[in-house]
Amino acid sequence: MPQKEYLPKSYQETQSQSQDASPAVYLHSEGAKRSFDFSFEPIRENLFRVTFTSPDHPLPPYPSVTKPATDLNGLDVKTAGAPSQKAFEVGNVKATVDWENTPVVSLSWKDNNKTLYRDLPLRSYVADGEGIAHYTEHDRNALHVGLGEKNAPMDLTSRHFQLSATDSFGYDVYNTDPLYKHIPLLIKATADGCVAIFSTTHGRGTWSVGSEVDGLWGHFKVYRQDFGGLEQYLIVGKTLKDVVRSYAELVGFPLAVPRWAYGYISGGYKYSAMDEPPAHQALMEFADKLREHDIPCSAHQMSSGYSIAEVEPKVRNVFTWNRYRFPDPEKWIKQYHDRGIRLLTNIKPFLLGSHPDFQKLIDGNGFFKDPETGEPGYMRLWSAGGGTGGDGCHIDFTSAAAFKWWYDGVQFLKRSGIDGMWNDNNEYTLPSDDWRVALDEPTVSEAVKRQEKDNTVGLWGRAMHTELMGKASHDALRDLEPNVRPFVLTRSATAGTMRYSASTWSGDNVTSWESMRGANALSLNAAMSLLQCEGHDIGGFEGPQPSPELLLRWIQLGIYSPRFAINCFKTSPDNSETGEVIEPWMYPEITPNVRATIKRRYEILPYIYSLGIESHLYASPPQRWVGWGYEADPEVWSKALKRGEEQFWFGETILVGGVYEPGVEVGKVYLPRKSGDSFDYGFVNMNAPYTYYASGQWVEVPSQWKSSIPLLAKIGGAIPVGKSVQTRIPGDETEASLAVTEVDDYRGVEIFPPRGSSHETVFSTTWLEDDGISIDAKVSKYTINYSSTEDRVIVGFTKDEESGFVPAWKELDIILHNGDARRVVSDVGKMVEYKGQDARGREVYTLKY
Repeated sequence: MPQKEYLPKSYQETQSQSQDASPAVYLHSEGAKRSFDFSFEPIRENLFRVTFTSPDHPLPPYPSVTKPATDLNGLDVKTAGAPSQKAFEVGNVKATVDWENTPVVSLSWKDNNKTLYRDLPLRSYVADGEGIAHYTEHDRNALHVGLGEKNAPMDLTSRHFQLSATDSFGYDVYNTDPLYKHIPLLIKATADGCVAIFSTTHGRGTWSVGSEVDGLWGHFKVYRQDFGGLEQYLIVGKTLKDVVRSYAELVGFPLAVPRWAYGYISGGYKYSAMDEPPAHQALMEFADKLREHDIPCSAHQMSSGYSIAEVEPKVRNVFTWNRYRFPDPEKWIKQYHDRGIRLLTNIKPFLLGSHPDFQKLIDGNGFFKDPETGEPGYMRLWSAGGGTGGDGCHIDFTSAAAFKWWYDGVQFLKRSGIDGMWNDNNEYTLPSDDWRVALDEPTVSEAVKRQEKDNTVGLWGRAMHTELMGKASHDALRDLEPNVRPFVLTRSATAGTMRYSASTWSGDNVTSWESMRGANALSLNAAMSLLQCEGHDIGGFEGPQPSPELLLRWIQLGIYSPRFAINCFKTSPDNSETGEVIEPWMYPEITPNVRATIKRRYEILPYIYSLGIESHLYASPPQRWVGWGYEADPEVWSKALKRGEEQFWFGETILVGGVYEPGVEVGKVYLPRKSGDSFDYGFVNMNAPYTYYASGQWVEVPSQWKSSIPLLAKIGGAIPVGKSVQTRIPGDETEASLAVTEVDDYRGVEIFPPRGSSHETVFSTTWLEDDGISIDAKVSKYTINYSSTEDRVIVGFTKDEESGFVPAWKELDIILHNGDARRVVSDVGKMVEYKGQDARGREVYTLKY
């Protein structure tokens, strides 16, 4: 890209055009031929808005967030001024803007002058051609995370990234950039505090996170945006948890995910692309094998083979059915629902020229326009099979006709019985920034009022269409079933897309041990970018079939991610049309291990689902960096742990390690240590030999591959559990749920009290439950408290069902850790009955309440 930097100087303070008297800085620079405006506004105690614009560099016309109302009520706000400088104290944050040369924003804590954030003096806000560049100082020792989804390792420091999205089929998890997401959120984290920088544009750009260094300018970070002016939000927090929560308050909290979506989701392109036997028969045979092997399954991802035309050209035609493969879709879908399995259909936002509605969308101005020809923007598109292409057009979701066509198409599939939409291939890798968008869809009408002159893809941004596609799919589902949570799975995403899409995954990964390891880093950055119901295609989407050892290790790891799915399209030189699939029973020697592992997923579903509700309500990710909540432990800031590859927290209680090499039967894990007044009781191995460990050390955990990966429970934690099969919550009247025979009427809690003599500490864990399906679900809270002596564990239990949700379970089992033979008693004299040992040899007591 050409570099055409212009650095405005000689700023003068001006007045805001609004009547808002809130503290802020408004600056104007008038050059011989160019004028620029800069603003800095405190929005909330820890949220600040920065803009840098000119007549030729307007604000993003359709930003991924709407500017929130300024709310400084109840805060201690102080303002101090000096020539070319203004300082603010907003609550606990001190902000300074110095414009003696160029505007320089600095942020720190009020009671600590150590700088958390500072623009690069003399080169802060720069016009660069049709876009901008924003330079900031770089802390080489800090952890940098975010950007939605970037190649491993987790720490983004000293690296360079494209802010774009592409169809990176078969990507290298350590080297490929860009991948599928477009989220310009960069978080700098240190033990002293964290600062996030978030840009609202949907346009392309880059982040150089200290990868550039200059003899004059030293070490710096630079955000470059290809088109338009800058709108950024700066978010300050003591911890990553604070920043992620505040980011959610700005862009929207993660959607509530239906409970079934946390179960096992099956898939595989081959099934829906088969002609002999026809796909409907092949898929019923797959469902029969699930029953035969006693493997629970909650949903199946129908790849796009169902929409391949029956006659030449045999290519994808979204929102159509191949009637040879699926002669009676409604009847077949009901058969799947009768097995308790929901269905997601793959839908792609482009049409090839042979699509029956292609001319209809041309007539409705539903495609991008090429200004050089005046015709629709044609490009080469994936048509069928592996690596085959054809000419066609992407849908322009700013077109009212196209948006409505998509909405109607989703409702057509929904009326057929399909449960959720799988928005795929929605990265919008268009070939030209000069293509034009229609801008007559009511969703963008307010944006058009602000920006009528420029209707180019470059300024409005390719990624806007990913977001609008999510909205069209979401709204179509919601409007047909207004009381049921819409479920849209999306491959690409923007910050705003997740207001409409409940789940995502890391795209078309490859089969390898390295891919399994590096995927952990992707998940952790995704989680901190609010992609919190995220996972990977277990076993690898592309590449060779996994060995039995790799497949089992991946499943063992995968059940501890928010989304657990096995889906693939494994092509080969002699089979690029349907490919091969990964099936849970493909290796008979490990089928019992696979079955037990997937059943463990269902057993801990109450724990997983509670984490999902927490994500929706509080933006706490289910899958967390090992330093999340342990920022005072110096070791979490070590290079090895900042890489985020080999271990993570799954909720508050489970520390997950892994084994990432064949033939290795031990996993190395660091046990983070809390600091402060409370004593840290350490961890216990959840598998044989059930060793107790002190915190603050690296340990080697025995991990035979047919048994388990390293799993450690935090002493004092708790894991609510249910049945190890698919269950139905009473009140969920959806068709697939009504077919599930097992009711969710059992609840236990695995607890991990300290071993040895008496301990005064009372440990407490609260989990959340609701009906698992309603949009405005009533959430109830359940709290387990326990302490211990040398010979007993004293348990208390409270429930808060004031919301109105009452579960089907009426008793609570207390499950002690292996080898803990102490007696369980109630803290308030409630009846506790000894139930015996379970299949794992653990002592179980039933608490009557």
